[in-house]
Amino acid sequence: MPAAFVGIDWADQRHAVCLSPADTLQPEQSVLAHTPEAITEFVATLRSRFGGRPVAIALEQARGALLYALMRYEFLLLYPINPATANPDSGCRGFAPSGAKDDPVDARLLWELLIKHRDHLRPCNPSDVTTRQLALLCEHRRDLVHQQTRFVQQLRAALKTYFPQSLDWAGHDLATPMAAAFLQKWPTLAALQQAKPQTVRAFYYAHHSRRPDLITQRLAHIKAATPLTTDPAVIAAHALRVTVLARQLQVLLAAIAAYDRQIETLFAAHPAAAIFASFPGAGDCLAPRLAAAFGTDRQRFPTPEAMQRLSGVAPVTRRSGKFHAVHRRYACAKFLLQTFHEFARCSLKFCDWARAYYQAQRAKGKGHHAAVRALAFKWVRILWRCWQDQVLYDNDHYQEALRRSGSPLAMTLSSATPCEQP
Repeated sequence: MPAAFVGIDWADQRHAVCLSPADTLQPEQSVLAHTPEAITEFVATLRSRFGGRPVAIALEQARGALLYALMRYEFLLLYPINPATANPDSGCRGFAPSGAKDDPVDARLLWELLIKHRDHLRPCNPSDVTTRQLALLCEHRRDLVHQQTRFVQQLRAALKTYFPQSLDWAGHDLATPMAAAFLQKWPTLAALQQAKPQTVRAFYYAHHSRRPDLITQRLAHIKAATPLTTDPAVIAAHALRVTVLARQLQVLLAAIAAYDRQIETLFAAHPAAAIFASFPGAGDCLAPRLAAAFGTDRQRFPTPEAMQRLSGVAPVTRRSGKFHAVHRRYACAKFLLQTFHEFARCSLKFCDWARAYYQAQRAKGKGHHAAVRALAFKWVRILWRCWQDQVLYDNDHYQEALRRSGSPLAMTLSSATPCEQP
């Protein structure tokens, strides 16, 4: 039994706090400044006042500066609360039908949830350091990839406006160091045509594009090329934009490469690395994300359903009177959902039964993403089983199990075209 209950409504600079001893349950309202010194003093006061006994704290944050600051104190029992549970801004107005909102009131509501419904709340149980660092690196890397995609799209749109030939001469894929360097060196057709052929040839060789026939073809096309527009206003403005975007893309590509190196090192040291690397389609990118999703604490997800619900691959049911509907889960850990969705999609290329299952879902009328989510639902159960038993995935063993159980999938596997092997 905790010695005290605390509700904290976090903010950028000042946190509203509602605290009460467990024996009196008399709430005490205060404000906590968001500084390392103030937080340290607050925790020291809790430790001294309650003799180092456990103190339960509910806060509207599953990650972030305040949670990270409190995680290092062993006597604090942290309960992250989903904002949809207590925040009227999120659409949940059960406690505030009028939509009124105030930080001290929200702190007290978190305090009440902790006192009255603690058995329904899940305490914060962080994974080991390697898993947490791997998870953060994978998520940050994915954000950089999103930025890379945005820069590439902006670059392509700008080049199509005044210099479309560069989309071929820079190497087709703009998300490469060669393309970024090419566009910074020659942002216009005029600049490229003024360059000596041996300079352009040396550039391609320096960036590992060394097919003589391809380089000769490009040089001929460059010499004979006609500009899309000769308007100096259009060319000057877009050339500057392309130069800036290419420079940003170059930095971004180097940053992603640095993340890849750190992720590779951490994943190699992860206890479950071999398990998740054994799954078809996981590869260098998704295997670390799968390892970070499950971690090393096998009590954290006692059933596959726990991971299916957390990640959002499990659908939700809405039932009221005669109304009944099943739809995808929107309130979930979005990055986990993305991880399992992308893994399921990649597995289609390497796994026979996965492709057969996907095709069966499409035959039922489901769209592409719905079929992939259904496949991800099955994959999570298999991932969980291998993780719990600490065994590598064996595709032949699983397909034999499908045949023994009389699964409809087994009937289609014998006639299916074999998939590529990773």
